[in-house]
Amino acid sequence: MHLATILDRKSSTPLHSQIYERWRNDILACRFRPGDRVPSTRELAAALSVSRNTVSQAWDQLIAEGYLDAAQGSGTFVCHELPDRLVVPSNGFKSRSRENTAVKLSRYGTELTDDWRRTSNAEATINFLPGTPDREHFPFSLWRRLVSRHLRHATSEIFGYAKQATGYERLRSEISAYVNRIRAVHCSPEQVIIVNGSQQGLDLCARLLVERGNEIAFENPGYHGARRVFAAHGARLQPLAIDTSGAVLSGLTRKTRLIYVTPSHQYPTGVAMSLARRLELIEWARHRNAVIIEDDYCSEYRYKGPPLPSLQGLATGVTVVYLGTFSKVMFPGLRIGYIVSPPQLIPFFRRAKWLADTHTSILEQAALADFIREGHMERHIRRMRRLYGRRRQVLLGALRNHFGERAKVLGDDAGMHAMVRFDDRGIMQRAMRNRVELVSADGYYLTHPPGGEFVLGFCAVRERAIQEGVRRLGS
Repeated sequence: MHLATILDRKSSTPLHSQIYERWRNDILACRFRPGDRVPSTRELAAALSVSRNTVSQAWDQLIAEGYLDAAQGSGTFVCHELPDRLVVPSNGFKSRSRENTAVKLSRYGTELTDDWRRTSNAEATINFLPGTPDREHFPFSLWRRLVSRHLRHATSEIFGYAKQATGYERLRSEISAYVNRIRAVHCSPEQVIIVNGSQQGLDLCARLLVERGNEIAFENPGYHGARRVFAAHGARLQPLAIDTSGAVLSGLTRKTRLIYVTPSHQYPTGVAMSLARRLELIEWARHRNAVIIEDDYCSEYRYKGPPLPSLQGLATGVTVVYLGTFSKVMFPGLRIGYIVSPPQLIPFFRRAKWLADTHTSILEQAALADFIREGHMERHIRRMRRLYGRRRQVLLGALRNHFGERAKVLGDDAGMHAMVRFDDRGIMQRAMRNRVELVSADGYYLTHPPGGEFVLGFCAVRERAIQEGVRRLGS
């Protein structure tokens, strides 16, 4: 309830009448919902610096006319049913509509042309949306214990402002050791910047590294979340085609100063960038003094062969900004990601993070530090790698059974989704008719899409549902 009623003490209208009119108009304009509790006369009188009797006069009139209802011992509330004759505002009062108000947007604002849509078929019963981890097998009881541990022994540090915008010190140390061990990323805890998911990491990269009109080399097809961030900051995106070795570097030009890649599991094709291509990219960036953004969104899930080294770990004398996230490994509601910053950019990322939102939730950072330190993270990843590997094989088998040569799975045996090229024009119509959620790959292309390609997430779908969903697509 707002207490900031503006009173004109020089007006000839009595103060109690001004309070009455303001509250009546706000109730009619639906600024307060039926059943909302209103301040007591003592509370509002103190807030407005008027006598309690002045507020009581206004409240008595509102109660008498049926706007407020006083419940003995409970307080005063907005009536559930307003007087019939006053349901439509009278005395010329109209709620102010901002729909037609002309507002001049910034250049950034004018680039935000559409909303983010995660689903298109609201009634789908089998959902192949990509990027969704399985939550049934996450150890939530353990996670609750870790959070509760820090609540029980909480200090003011947990509930206050973070000492550093870069993140909780223990978590940064754990992440530094984790990526060194798992991804061969060379970094110190000082280089780790905690962010609210890798999407915020991309936004901070764009703020620091992109000027309007800059050319950014971008995978084609590529992750639309990154594409929208760079486009909103006015970048010109130079498409890099994808082949079986990853991004094709012949698309780079002399004007390219920033390259965005997903080398471990290219999004959305699923291709892993070969070692030779990685070294070629590093060498190109070294000669051009270009910056590489390495988005390593789900490298933990590789089902065959040895893990691939990160670009960051291979690069010497090259500026590589490494992005990672725990939203895919754990659960999407945990908005914790991280940037491994080159040393020379640390102060700039720190300042940009502070300006964006001061810091990420310290309580969840503390619990996550324990989750990694006590070995729960790597045990969970091993367990989910087995589960996701089985589900991917079930998906591939179902596609063979129902489509045969009419469905080609692209990319490597890794990741949380598979990109499938269907030689079947009716696939989307059957998906909608048979209540299956599919995501077309058309929106990932900077150039004209070939059509017939879809991105199927399989991690959050049970084996039997995967088989049934593919059967519906092929029926």
